[in-house]
Amino acid sequence: MEQLDWVKSSYSGDDCVEAARSAVVAVRDTKDRSSVITVPPAAWQAFLGAVRTGDEPA
Repeated sequence: MEQLDWVKSSYSGDDCVEAARSAVVAVRDTKDRSSVITVPPAAWQAFLGAVRTGDEPA
């Protein structure tokens, strides 16, 4: 995977995940950066929308 610019939420403190965008969205735990999952950008946007509105995924 290419060099990514990782971003951490300012709301999460030390226990959180970081995300980076390229052709996919990469997500990793800030305390264990050796494992990364990737999801399509549309799936990430759907997840963020559900978190913002409090909806549970189907």
